[in-house]
Amino acid sequence: MAKRCYYQALEVDRTASDGDIKAAFRKQAMQCHPDRHPGDRTAEHRFKEINEAYEVLKDPDKRAAYDRFGHAAFEHGMGNGPAGFGADFGTTFSDLFEGIFGMSAGRGRSSGRERGADLRYNMEITLQEAFTGKNAQIRIPTPVTCEACSGSGAKAGTKPKTCPMCGGHGRVRHAQGFFTLERTCPNCHGRGQSIDTPCASCGGSGRVTRERTLAVNIPAGVEDGTRIRLAGEGEAGVRGGPPGDLYIFLSIGGHPFFQRDGADLHCRVPVSMVTAVLGGEFEVPTIDGGKTKVKVPEGTQSGRRFRLGGKGMPVLRSRQSGDMYVQVVVETPQQLTKKQRELLAEFERLSSSETQPESSGFLGKVKEFLDGLGGRAGAA
Repeated sequence: MAKRCYYQALEVDRTASDGDIKAAFRKQAMQCHPDRHPGDRTAEHRFKEINEAYEVLKDPDKRAAYDRFGHAAFEHGMGNGPAGFGADFGTTFSDLFEGIFGMSAGRGRSSGRERGADLRYNMEITLQEAFTGKNAQIRIPTPVTCEACSGSGAKAGTKPKTCPMCGGHGRVRHAQGFFTLERTCPNCHGRGQSIDTPCASCGGSGRVTRERTLAVNIPAGVEDGTRIRLAGEGEAGVRGGPPGDLYIFLSIGGHPFFQRDGADLHCRVPVSMVTAVLGGEFEVPTIDGGKTKVKVPEGTQSGRRFRLGGKGMPVLRSRQSGDMYVQVVVETPQQLTKKQRELLAEFERLSSSETQPESSGFLGKVKEFLDGLGGRAGAA
């Protein structure tokens, strides 16, 4: 039986782009895959046909030869693979898997170059340092590229050799029915190279551990959990691969006076009963190292908060700042002298609902509640 035109087999025009050809192959392959039509010889034949067509048309050189000479260009080179499929059936089928499932068959020659791992460094700073920012120096042990072998892992004067098991691909294949399965080469562990004489300094790994000192710029306004990335300061890559990154995670230590809430700061200040009653003022420290005065109006109650605008933390990478909130706590006098007790007793005697409106109001509500209970009991 004469072979059908490859373009007709994939149902595309001769001017179709590479993307159109690939899309057509995926569509046709899904429709007539033998697993969907078990025992159907027609579907199996159709699947072989579109596989063969795609194997030629996806390759620019093969496609040019086919356009010029037709099937004669490949009459001695195709149909010799397992079960009548082309020798590169695994490559073709992996294209289908890559398109449908997002899987890559890992084709291509492996250079053994691998990116180094990212590193994490935990750093604690004070709230004051978070306010002002800081230039810090850290010392970390890091795998770096071996200088003796320039990262190759081979002894100076020698070179790594192509792995004889995988031919330098880093992966080995074996056919199983319609599928060509791949796995990491057990001989070179996916590097594609083997080392007969390893470097004495690094033992063939291409990396050695060194302690490095790095400068870290911590900007003002950082918060607890802020992450700073130092690109290229992680582990060195394998076999000359690019290095990973270093991530510095910041934690803010506690402060004896301030509690932080985002960019705002909060503090509690005890004031005397007399200051709360008559009014006055007191000084509080600020995070910038200065002091500011807080005026207390007459009759201030315990728990009242005062807002000091712009006296909080700076907002990261912004010109804005948070606020500072001062909460006053009225202190109850203790260890009174006889004279003080007498004066307070006199004050209590002279007090009225006007001088203590909250207490008087509360006692009035209690009396109403108790009277209500008594009335219901009498009615019962």
